[in-house]
Amino acid sequence: QVQLVESGGGLVQAGASLRLSCAASGRTFSINRMGWFRQAPGKEREFVAAIFWSGGVTYYANSVKGRFTISRENGKNTVYLQMNSLKPEDTAVYYCAARTGSHDFDYWGQGTQVTVSS
Repeated sequence: QVQLVESGGGLVQAGASLRLSCAASGRTFSINRMGWFRQAPGKEREFVAAIFWSGGVTYYANSVKGRFTISRENGKNTVYLQMNSLKPEDTAVYYCAARTGSHDFDYWGQGTQVTVSS
């Protein structure tokens, strides 16, 4: 089992920055990838960014590329999402996820709310 706890959400104005954190515990040695997803009211959950736990290769949704940066701190089993130039359309609940197998992300955090006012 892997447990994930997010933090760092909040209410900000458009153009501001926020950094989300996700601390992993439990069988962290089994993690091969971690990611961030988000779900806005009335919409389906969507992929935001992910990082390979070994090697640090990253990939992003087109909607956040150039504004968001995912990073990891292996010694602390923590992944971050630095969000700059936030827009009202970035408003959503942000979820951290971990992948231990070869297909889908199989562990999820409880989510943290990010609200961007115009």
